[in-house]
Parts: sequence; structure tokens; C-alpha cells
Amino acid sequence: MPALMKFLHIAAAIVWLGGISFMLFAFRPAAQAQLAPPQRLPLIAAVLTKFFRLVWVSIGLLLVTGLAMLLAVGMKNAPLGWHLMFGIGLLMFALFGHLYFGPYRRLKLAVAAADWPEGGRRVGQIAKLAGLNLGLGALAIAAVIFLY
Repeated sequence: MPALMKFLHIAAAIVWLGGISFMLFAFRPAAQAQLAPPQRLPLIAAVLTKFFRLVWVSIGLLLVTGLAMLLAVGMKNAPLGWHLMFGIGLLMFALFGHLYFGPYRRLKLAVAAADWPEGGRRVGQIAKLAGLNLGLGALAIAAVIFLY
């Protein structure tokens, strides 16, 4: 069971952080270089809709598996890196919730209204928040590796 928990935890983190990396460093720049806002912004919104479904599943898996592993060893017996990863993970979950219910919701409204300048602003805001989450994810991984 511990190996399964660890596998699911790592797989969920790969899906979330890998998806952020793909969006920020491959998809968004390519879409920006190739498409005008009326084509680009609906496409980005559609891709984010599908990706964010995966993120919600990943968050659920990360919470369940992370807590299961922490509770299995006991909170007071867990290494410092585990506690840091848990705290950083909670911050990441909250940041994603803000991104999802704030800028992403407003992006969908802007796309529905064909308000391309507003949509562009929201995509930029989403990219900044996603980049922050990517950095926090790297910090969480570093904490669990170096402070084990």
C-alpha cells in the first residue's frame, strides 16, 4: 500500500506540474505566435477547461495520498520535508482555487463576450499564477528530497 500511495502521489504531481510546464513554455507561446486573439483565446480557454479537470483530480489524489502517508508514520514522526511539502501543497491548492474561480472564470466570460483585450489580460494573469504554482511545486519537491 505505501508504494501505491507514493506512486499515485508522484503521478498526480507529474500531471499537474507537467501540465503547467507544457502550458507556459510550449502551448501558450505557440498559440500566441500563430493565432490572433479571436482564435487563440477560445482555444486557450478550451484547453484550460480540459486541463483543469485533470488538476482537480490531481489535487484530490495529492491530498488523499499525502495525508495517508503522513498519518501512516504519524505527524510528529514525519520528516521536516514532508511537513514543508504538505504546507506548500496546501498553498498551491489555495492558489489554484483562486486562479480557477477568479481569472479563469473571467477568461471564460471574456471569451463568451468576445472581449479580446480582457481575455488577454486574464490569460496573462493565469500564466503568472500558474508560474508561481510551478515554482512552489519545485520548492515542495526540493523540500521533501533535501530535508528528508
